[in-house]
Amino acid sequence: MLKQDELNKYGCDSLINGIIVLASKDYIKAVRQLRKNPNSKISSATAKECEKFFRSSWYASLTSVEGEWLINRLREEAMKK
Repeated sequence: MLKQDELNKYGCDSLINGIIVLASKDYIKAVRQLRKNPNSKISSATAKECEKFFRSSWYASLTSVEGEWLINRLREEAMKK
């Protein structure tokens, strides 16, 4: 059985991962939609919002993964389909 401190750490890690995974999925979806419709204001706003998050100090406090590196990897993933 996990101790309270371990549960708290596990919960925090799960929340952090969930935030980053959701932002990553949103970014890939927005980039793919922009490929199909470059004039989509919603997709453009979503992509910019995600990039702003990945470049933020808050993001940097959540993970050691470099934001610019992640943006580039997500763009590559978005271009696969």
